[in-house]
Amino acid sequence: MSHDTLYKSIQILLLSFISYMLLRALLQRPLSSSSPLARMTAQYSNAANGSSNGASFAGVSLQDLPKSDTFTSNLPPDPEFPTPSASHNAPRQDLGPRMVKGALYTYVRPEETSEPELLGVSPAAMRDIGLQAGEENTPDFRALVAGNKTYWDPSTEKGIYPWAQCYGGYQFGSWAGQLGDGRAISLFESTNPSTKIRYEIQLKGAGKTPYSRFADGKAVLRSSIREFIVSEALNALHIPSTRALSLTLAQNSKVRRERMEPGAIVARFAQSWLRIGTFDILRARGDRKNLRKLATYVAENVYPGWTSFPSILPESASATSSFTIDPPRNVPFDKTEGESSGEENRFARLYREIARRNAKTVAYWQAYAFTNGVLNTDNTSLLGLSLDFGPFAFLDNFDPSYTPNHDDHALRYSYRNQPSIIWWNLLRLGESFGELIGAGSRVDEDQFVKEGVTKAFAPELIKRAETIIERVGEEYRAVFQAEYTRLMRKRFGLTSENAKDFDELFSEALDTMEALELDFNHFFRRLSTVKVKDLENEEGRQWVAGRFFHAEGVTGFGNNEKGAKKRIAKWLEKWGTRVQEDWGNDDEGDGKREVEMKKVNPKFIPRSWVLDELIQRVEHGGEREVIGQVMEMALNPFEDGWKTGDRKQEERWCGDVPRGNRQMMCSCSS
Repeated sequence: MSHDTLYKSIQILLLSFISYMLLRALLQRPLSSSSPLARMTAQYSNAANGSSNGASFAGVSLQDLPKSDTFTSNLPPDPEFPTPSASHNAPRQDLGPRMVKGALYTYVRPEETSEPELLGVSPAAMRDIGLQAGEENTPDFRALVAGNKTYWDPSTEKGIYPWAQCYGGYQFGSWAGQLGDGRAISLFESTNPSTKIRYEIQLKGAGKTPYSRFADGKAVLRSSIREFIVSEALNALHIPSTRALSLTLAQNSKVRRERMEPGAIVARFAQSWLRIGTFDILRARGDRKNLRKLATYVAENVYPGWTSFPSILPESASATSSFTIDPPRNVPFDKTEGESSGEENRFARLYREIARRNAKTVAYWQAYAFTNGVLNTDNTSLLGLSLDFGPFAFLDNFDPSYTPNHDDHALRYSYRNQPSIIWWNLLRLGESFGELIGAGSRVDEDQFVKEGVTKAFAPELIKRAETIIERVGEEYRAVFQAEYTRLMRKRFGLTSENAKDFDELFSEALDTMEALELDFNHFFRRLSTVKVKDLENEEGRQWVAGRFFHAEGVTGFGNNEKGAKKRIAKWLEKWGTRVQEDWGNDDEGDGKREVEMKKVNPKFIPRSWVLDELIQRVEHGGEREVIGQVMEMALNPFEDGWKTGDRKQEERWCGDVPRGNRQMMCSCSS
């Protein structure tokens, strides 16, 4: 049996086992409750983007911003155009679209944009990148974010040449083959001189690449506005996310989707744009050499290094133990931990860290009711960042089965399914890592590195990979539940831990919201201002209950005002008792709790109807100032008011969602 054949056989065996494990996990019954919340968390397997710049740092000019090309310097280029000069001197149509093998990127420059109009810039993004205030007004900045400037000089062939990444992916559960950056082109990596955080600066909608397939490489204004706002909104909510620096209208670009639409470019950035799909394509092609090279690159150049990953968890560690939630790190590069049958080498530790980060991010999504809409493996970040925004939405009424994607008829990517889908994607990553993690202490032996798995070693490798992946599944679930519980405890205004809270407060609140069609995020913001003294008797509790309804009153099948108020009042009685345990029952305690709750319960989130109005006013009404107004609110979601100059508009956008605009859906077309 050849090594290639054996490698593929091992992958098939791992796939069979992993698929079985996922199915078993999804079919498990919840341990403590039959509520929707418990069902949601029970189905997961058994198994931030850096921001914040020092206020004292004024920033630098674009010219003085430190730049690098670590990605292209360390990973294999497209063999057809292996140098910047080869790409630059080739007719653009020769670059593709086409299949690219043996590579992780292709050098490709953005298409020029005629008469670009800069529509918006995120001040928070400017600060986090390290750019000085006012830099957005310079010709260099405006040319850069429109795709009209690069930092490569064709006369000297020096500098940093732009590139597009190669990756594949499973889309809606099926293998889709080569995908890649079909309309995203990375310009360079920048390093904030103050925080030392490095970002990869990228343009979305900048033109065709070898990975555009049958598309045009463009992005429409509609979807670009949505990504520009939500990227920064998620970061402001402390949800790990890729970021958006600017939004540029391509005035002379008309893009055909369902109709002819204006084109646009989003300048966006992240500490890494690598995703699970990057490993998918290498595994599918049996490219062992580059798969190992990529894993090493991720550990050494995307993450802080091999010693930053978690140590093996003791067998005695429970799902809620400190070892599980915050394991020790600093394991030496070449150390293997654990018993031989399940020993963990450095690649296993890398896999665990990726799983842990994604578990925490999806916990944030669930806690703030953010629904991505398209969680394919090519949309799942190796850093656990919210990535690639298509038909996303925040829930209005609490409906766990909601999906904003009108093409998702099976509800695969619904709000309820997000944690289990992310684990499904991580299982695909486990398949890619299977050989490396299964090798255990033999991962650096010359024969294994050069030739792969021998027939004699295969059974041991497969068994070890199965054991580790199963353990990672258990760890993923534990980390998710711990982070979700922590976030929800803060949203409910609690400071102490109580084992009964999950069922008696969290689950019952979500059951009530779902049954009465209450608005998820409004519920928490309004709960923040409830006074304990108003909950002392049934009359007071029912009076408070009325504040959670929509403007038109009680909704939901079979509900009436009397029954709805009674149900909410019953829950408020339990909540009030718990709050008093943490804050006391006086006005001072209420005041402190309200301050803390408002820090985590936003007044403003960029709901679908607000973004739809914004798009209409910009695209069809020719307005420009409104973009900055929405961004100001998105960057400061927990405030009671903003400096947009239109208080009435602010309150409208934060108020009751118009009944016909709740739970809006959109397509992937962008």
